[in-house]
Amino acid sequence: MIVVDTNVIAYLFLTGEYSERAEIALQVDPEWAAPLLWRSELRSVLAGYLHKEVLTTADCLRIMDEAGRLVSGREYVVPSGRVFEAVSQSSCSAYDCEFVVLAQDLGVPLVTADARILADFPEVAVSLEVFVDR
Repeated sequence: MIVVDTNVIAYLFLTGEYSERAEIALQVDPEWAAPLLWRSELRSVLAGYLHKEVLTTADCLRIMDEAGRLVSGREYVVPSGRVFEAVSQSSCSAYDCEFVVLAQDLGVPLVTADARILADFPEVAVSLEVFVDR
């Protein structure tokens, strides 16, 4: 199992620079986990594509459904106290720290492309590129 941030989930469903790496990461470890927050963040990403008319409402709903199945049974509530501890020890947002804390609590890597998370939490965060190249 790995924790993935919302961007990695989005890369899997939205064609772009990191899509192939996200697909490989899924092959390497198909058990993806995330804090419940991922749903709101992915909705926000998809809303941007909807506003730009790159995706339709039906596309957005399909992606949310597929992504939901991907992490089904591996979505977690993260304790606020631990999130604030992580925030106080880093330059990351509370949103980012939810993913960090979840990975720490589960004892698994957090796969991300976020440079700030990678810099502030090298003991738990691994870049998508490094993860797929191992």
